[in-house]
This record gives sequence, C-alpha cells and structure tokens, in this order.
Amino acid sequence: MKQFTIKKIFPLVLLVSVVFLVASCGGSKKSTDPNLKTEYADEVEIKQFCSGPEYNSTDGMIRAGFFGESNDMAISKKVAKSNTLEELASKIEVSVKAVIDNYNSRRQKDMNESVEKRFEELIRTTVKQKINGYKTVCEKVTKTKEGKYRTYLVYEIPVDNVLDPVYNTISKDAELKVDYDYQKFKQTFEDELKNLDN
Repeated sequence: MKQFTIKKIFPLVLLVSVVFLVASCGGSKKSTDPNLKTEYADEVEIKQFCSGPEYNSTDGMIRAGFFGESNDMAISKKVAKSNTLEELASKIEVSVKAVIDNYNSRRQKDMNESVEKRFEELIRTTVKQKINGYKTVCEKVTKTKEGKYRTYLVYEIPVDNVLDPVYNTISKDAELKVDYDYQKFKQTFEDELKNLDN
C-alpha cells in the first residue's frame, strides 16, 4: 500500500487551486459602477427590415416603404403592398404640393387665377394616373412571436415616370408653358422628397 506524503500532495493541491482561481475570475460580475445606466433594461430592440438611409429617395428615384401584418402570409403581403403604394402616393402628393406652392410664389400677381388653378389640377390629375412602373427594392417576410406574418416592402419609381407626363401635358398648353420651368420643377420636387426622408 502506497503512502501519500505532503511533498506528493502539495503540487496537486496547488494545481487545483490555480485552476479554480482562473475559472472563478472568468465568471460574470455585477458592476458596482453607480454611473452605469439601467434605464433601458426592460426594453427590447426591434429590428425593422427594409429601412434605413439606403431606402430613402434619391435624385431620380422616389422610394417608399411600409409593412403589412396578418395571420395569413398572402394577406400580409397584400396589406404591405397596399400600405406601401399609399405611402408612395403620399410622398408624391406632398412633394407636388411643395412644387405648386413654389410655382405660385414665383408667379406674377396679375396672372390669371384660372390658369393657376388649371396648373394645379393638371399636375394632381397627371400624378395620380402615373403611380405605376414601380419596382420592389426590398421585401422581407417574418413571423412574430404571436405567430403573425409580417411583410416589409420598399418600392421605387423613377421621378421621370411621374414628372414627364406633367411636362408633356403642360407643353401642349400655350398659357401654362409660358411660365413653366421643367428643370426647376424637377429640382424642387426632388429636394422635397429628400426632406421627407430626413
């Protein structure tokens, strides 16, 4: 029968102590820093797909995004499409209003008021007819914890698709085209789109 002496056991005890010390140092510690902010401890970050600066309108492109949610995936896609087209139309309408306001402020006061009204109506009618030719630049479908489907969409449409028909219509009207500057119209429109995204 072998006898264990202190000389033989001591290195083993030392090794076990070192391993235990290293393992306990790597554990999680509660911070004692009183400046550490805990005000967001109960909040959960929500990731929203198809969003961010890369999906903003740019020179030449009008972009809009929205989502739709439903217990049925196909319905969530339909709702997302409807919401996104509505958002696209809203952006165009707000931008056109800014252009019209800019146009009106530049006009001479003695200009015929009926011409001004015709100009506004013509632009609004033409724009409403031209929300087509859009394409999908982002589409993501997710499922929530509650089991619902959520579809995220971003559509884009070239600015020219909206403004060229306006230009073509105005250029056929002798009274309207006298005071119409297409490049200024387009620039004001694009500037307003950028303002909406910021």
